[in-house]
Amino acid sequence: MQEVRQLSDLVSIGPAMLKDFQKLGIRTVRDLARRKPEKLYEQICAVTRQRQDICCLDVFRAAVAQARNPRLPAAQKNWWYYSRLRKKAERR
Repeated sequence: MQEVRQLSDLVSIGPAMLKDFQKLGIRTVRDLARRKPEKLYEQICAVTRQRQDICCLDVFRAAVAQARNPRLPAAQKNWWYYSRLRKKAERR
């Protein structure tokens, strides 16, 4: 029998992000896998009525990547992996 992953099992996901997931209607890893990180970031900014730190987008990217691929390499589970990618793309 396959073990069901919980949102709290994902790397880089703490209590604050779990609350954000609730605000966005995300209850399961399966729900999260169907979402786009950029849209999640836009939605959390709209729901909270304030611009969130851009690193929040990196956390969403890490979370969605893990939700979609349970065998994701360890380095790609960390939000700062996506921060580096984002910053590298911004410099171009």
